Amino acid sequence: MVKPVWMLSLALCVFHACAYDLNSLGDVVKKVSGGGTANTTQTSTPALTDQDTQTGLKQALSQGVDKAILMLGKQDGFLANPDVKIPLPDSLRKIEKGMRMVGMGAQADELVLKMNRAAEQAVPEAKTLLINAVKQMSVSDARSILTGPQDAATQYFKKTTSAEMTAKFLPIVQQATSKVQLADSYNRYASMGSQYGVVKKEDADINQYVTRKALDGVFLMIAKEEAAIRQDPMGQASQILKKVFGAVK
Repeated sequence: MVKPVWMLSLALCVFHACAYDLNSLGDVVKKVSGGGTANTTQTSTPALTDQDTQTGLKQALSQGVDKAILMLGKQDGFLANPDVKIPLPDSLRKIEKGMRMVGMGAQADELVLKMNRAAEQAVPEAKTLLINAVKQMSVSDARSILTGPQDAATQYFKKTTSAEMTAKFLPIVQQATSKVQLADSYNRYASMGSQYGVVKKEDADINQYVTRKALDGVFLMIAKEEAAIRQDPMGQASQILKKVFGAVK
């Protein structure tokens, strides 16, 4: 009789272990989907409501915007950061060595400095646009961001703010480069070069080039902030951020 009793006890242990795992899995699914809690014991995690999702994501996006603008919208925010520093356009970089050999190194350096200073001056103009995009985010947007790819929030910003941001940045960039002789010369020759495929069409105007690179820098820094929050939600100061992003860890 000992053997049958022993086997029955083992079977009961396995059954309870499996039941526990299934309940735990149910809790996670319910928590992410907002469909209630599968386990009503005191140790179960409350459901993630639409309000939680929207509030947490808005905090996260606002936090990312603030940090990105603070890092970039200051002197050397672009120039001293190799991840976002704006270099000479490709067509000028190809002849940069030759320019320096004939004594035009100072002009090349001036253009790089002015391009990056223009981006640093323009970036603060983006904050209002980005924050407005956060405020207008719907519940559906929030859900898509939470369950989407690692840069889903950054892509949301690109979709909702790129056109307006370009319009804000361009006049500031034009003013910064207007007195740079090399910029004017570049625009004249690059425009001709683009007609023959020597220069990329999107790089044929120095102001358009700098504006695009400035936007790229903003979105890159926002993406870095988004990745940090997703990877370490428990390290965030806000309890709602921990709850929202922790639910999909």
